[in-house]
Amino acid sequence: MASSLLSSPKPSSFSSANPTSTPRPRAQTLSPFRAAAPRFSHGLATAAAAANPSASRRCYHRAFARPVRASMAQPRRPEYVPNRIDDPNYVRIFDTTLRDGEQSPGATMTSAEKLVVARQLARLGVDIIEAGFPASSPDDLDAVRSIAIEVGNTPVGEDGHVPVICGLSRCNKRDIDAAWEAVRHARRPRIHTFIATSEIHMQHKLRKTPEQVVAIAKEMVAYARSLGCPDVEFSPEDAGRSNREFLYHILEEVIKAGATTLNIPDTVGYTLPYEFGKLIADIKANTPGIENAIISTHCQNDLGLATANTLAGAHAGARQLEVTINGIGERAGNASLEEVVMAIKCRRELLGGLYTGINTQHITMSSKMVQEHSGLHVQPHKAIVGANAFAHESGIHQDGMLKYKGTYEIISPDDIGLTRANEFGIVLGKLSGRHAVRSKLVELGYEITDKEFEDFFKRYKEVAEKKKRVTDEDIEALLSDEIFQPKVFWSLADVQATCGTLGLSTATVKLIGPDGDEKIACAVGTGPVDAAYKAVDDIIQIPTVLREYSMTSVTEGIDAIATTRVVVTGDVSDSKHALTGHSFNRAFSGSGAALDIVVSSVRAYLSALNKMSSFVGAIKASSEVSESQRVQTTE
Repeated sequence: MASSLLSSPKPSSFSSANPTSTPRPRAQTLSPFRAAAPRFSHGLATAAAAANPSASRRCYHRAFARPVRASMAQPRRPEYVPNRIDDPNYVRIFDTTLRDGEQSPGATMTSAEKLVVARQLARLGVDIIEAGFPASSPDDLDAVRSIAIEVGNTPVGEDGHVPVICGLSRCNKRDIDAAWEAVRHARRPRIHTFIATSEIHMQHKLRKTPEQVVAIAKEMVAYARSLGCPDVEFSPEDAGRSNREFLYHILEEVIKAGATTLNIPDTVGYTLPYEFGKLIADIKANTPGIENAIISTHCQNDLGLATANTLAGAHAGARQLEVTINGIGERAGNASLEEVVMAIKCRRELLGGLYTGINTQHITMSSKMVQEHSGLHVQPHKAIVGANAFAHESGIHQDGMLKYKGTYEIISPDDIGLTRANEFGIVLGKLSGRHAVRSKLVELGYEITDKEFEDFFKRYKEVAEKKKRVTDEDIEALLSDEIFQPKVFWSLADVQATCGTLGLSTATVKLIGPDGDEKIACAVGTGPVDAAYKAVDDIIQIPTVLREYSMTSVTEGIDAIATTRVVVTGDVSDSKHALTGHSFNRAFSGSGAALDIVVSSVRAYLSALNKMSSFVGAIKASSEVSESQRVQTTE
């Protein structure tokens, strides 16, 4: 059924809404990935060789060495105007890590974590931050409001960039009101509203006719503008499988109603790059009034084509690209910001001179931060930010790298803010002082407060006493465990466990509670970690279910630091899914690091429980405020 929708004729129910059946002229479009003519042709090289052999060798070296590493300077970011971009080559980057990315199972972030990530996204230079789905829960509304107030009004970088702060809403007044309440505090607020337009969605999910869908879309876009929001984005959900003529019509109508950006989502990751590129080109050629709006892409990764489809869309005329850090998101995820941005930077000439305003030096830090706060770690072979992305183990590759780095690296690690180990010759150990450790943190790109540094330095000394050498990977693991953690309700004081083949595994745990009191519990389990978790449960007494547990070694050797990740669920269902509107039981992830695997495991478990406690506390506080307002109103 899905494939038939791509070539299906205009629905009969739609014909009455558009009695004029004169077909619109079809634009002749080129394949979005047809390579441009090479700058250095073999014919020119041959002619040069005949005239001057030595000059030919120099030309040949420049021709093939110059483009191998991405380092092209970019023009300045044009001034932001909602419905136009003065430079036709500029591409806006719309980051939805905090909204679509957070829909990944176990990726729930607290309001404080979202604010930290939003600050980093601003430093990264994204044009628009989709900060959340305010109608989903009181906590999400508060988080988006906080981001709008702080990040949406604070200039960053040399150009004083202030990102647009966007809130998602379905096409109904309640959602739009919540989104506007959250984002209106920003200097540049945006409401992003959507409704499904594919036949399969309208028939089976919405149970509405095409005419009804068009009417709702027009009314809600106009309503969003009537609230005072000058920047409204509209998305026809499942556009990749929508009837083309119907798509042109609904987009035309929402432009008339005041939409400034038209986002074209490949909601289920169904299209191939040439299909998606043609979809964007056709919309650009056949939608009346399209010159008064920006075309955007939003590509899911169900077939592993999200980045390719996004680049095809940009090449075909889209000038806003919706992405997430590390490609996290619903199901198989979204187009990856780092992949899309670096592809544009690396292959700019073949993409018609496109460029973005992203400061790529912040990519590595952004990736690490999102990994830690979301609990979703990237696979080692992940493009751009994976652990192996710049690792060379093959003898042939190592030989080439030693002779010339461009032989096997098309991107310099420096371009994404990745510093190779020991670049400045600093090797840390137990005798290293504060200044040396501070210098190492600066080298690795971390900016932390004095209080955070003192907390970290204490942990560092504990590890350095037991290890002869502390590696960069150890430093980053300890920083993640000490700095990138949710608000602390319960902290670990001590844990002692016994296990083996001679008896039952037991654990004694001492925790420090929110009021500073110490509480101790002992438990028996099937293993030391199970026993320790049961002891924690006896103290905290929050009903939870452990959904995932994983442990990895940070470095080689028996003295390596262990990092643990857990995902837990509890009775927390006061949230609504952005696409379905159904309430769901949230999952919370946590991470921990230590030389002892039991200690690492307990730290990860407490991290998840602290995140859950923070979320429950926010819901309770919002409920109390709402109840107080209701009482005052009745009085």
